[in-house]
Amino acid sequence: MNQTHHNFDQETKGWVDLIHPREPSKRLTTDLDARWVIIGAGFTGLSCARRLAELNPNEKIILLEAREIGQSASGRNSGYAVAHSHFSGGYQKSQLEHYQRIDRINQTGLNSLKSIIENSQIECDYKDSGIYHMAADKNSSEECEQFEDYLQKREIEHTKLSKDQINMELGTNWYLKGVKVKNGALVQPAKLVFGLADSLPSNVELYENSPVLQIDQGRVNTIKTPSSILKAENIIMACNYEPIANGKLKQRVVGVTLSGSITRVLNQDEVELLGTEPSWGVLSLHSGGATVRLTEDKRISIRNTAEYNNHHLLDDKQLKNRQEIHRQAFNNRFPKLSHVNFEHLYSGVEGVTANKTNIFKKLSNNLYYAGCYNGSGITKGTAFGLAMADYACGNDEGLVHDCLSIEEAKWLPPKPILDLGAWYVTKQRFKGVGKDR
Repeated sequence: MNQTHHNFDQETKGWVDLIHPREPSKRLTTDLDARWVIIGAGFTGLSCARRLAELNPNEKIILLEAREIGQSASGRNSGYAVAHSHFSGGYQKSQLEHYQRIDRINQTGLNSLKSIIENSQIECDYKDSGIYHMAADKNSSEECEQFEDYLQKREIEHTKLSKDQINMELGTNWYLKGVKVKNGALVQPAKLVFGLADSLPSNVELYENSPVLQIDQGRVNTIKTPSSILKAENIIMACNYEPIANGKLKQRVVGVTLSGSITRVLNQDEVELLGTEPSWGVLSLHSGGATVRLTEDKRISIRNTAEYNNHHLLDDKQLKNRQEIHRQAFNNRFPKLSHVNFEHLYSGVEGVTANKTNIFKKLSNNLYYAGCYNGSGITKGTAFGLAMADYACGNDEGLVHDCLSIEEAKWLPPKPILDLGAWYVTKQRFKGVGKDR
């Protein structure tokens, strides 16, 4: 296989911009030989590198990142480490094995992150008191009832919430009802990914600003970057939707662009208007609905637009336009805080599949791919990274078996039909999303 990478978006504006800058690792400028090369240093790649280093303590692990740590999806997500996914339509007994498998994968990722955070003393505003799932309209209310039924039948610990209870805890009367799932965590995603990168084992060599331009596959693979050529016995691609633009999986994944805004830090009087919970995170029970957080440092973040933008971030003009939607959604939920200005505006791209599944594949004897998390990349990406390291080292049991057993991503048509279809499907899937959901 001969694969050429497409162009990268090169800009920050994610959660990285809210914290103290990090000195990036050096760019790869010399030719190297290695047994293991991982492409992509997000949650999957970092997890995979850590596990590979553990399994092969005497071998060098090369980890390549096209941009700087945190500039891609790992620093542009909303910071939810989900343990239990919401399956639209409620509980189906015939899907019990699937539910259990997804839970095991998510839980493994969550447990791994918690262990690393504790052992490496990573300061990332980690809070594991649970996640709110909310309904703001009639359709979402039906989903809420189905989700509650699912949680009950799965015996997953949760709390049912009325409109008044939500208002008391979060300081908003916008939502009609909801449930709080106890198992799950919130993080500042940029702080987390910085900490994971800076605490890698000593036999992992991280190179940032080193995009892969081309892969020539053979018994020994050749990887071309702008300033070097690598000879790699094994390659693990862990870079979301990007490396498949012109590769074997190009007809399986689409990059959907989301956008959000984050307020300035609230003062104490403003915080007191937000109920009894000191920090919290809300996920909409409408597919793609507004994700809203009160962060540990007392900002409110809101993400409520999703669209097909040909796999790219939004430009400044597009972002300003989307912020009007963020503003209206914010004011609807927190009218007493309508005077609070947004301090930060960003977009990010997530990999999605037509059937909302993930990809975990051995593409050839020495080429592997893990990615596409449909919005749950912190826990699932971490678990996939662990599993891929084990899989590449010859293990196909336990977590690896779970990852291999996930439904295969459906085929998508080629360009230009792909672009038109992706635009239309995304528009329909997120129809009505914005100010009111």
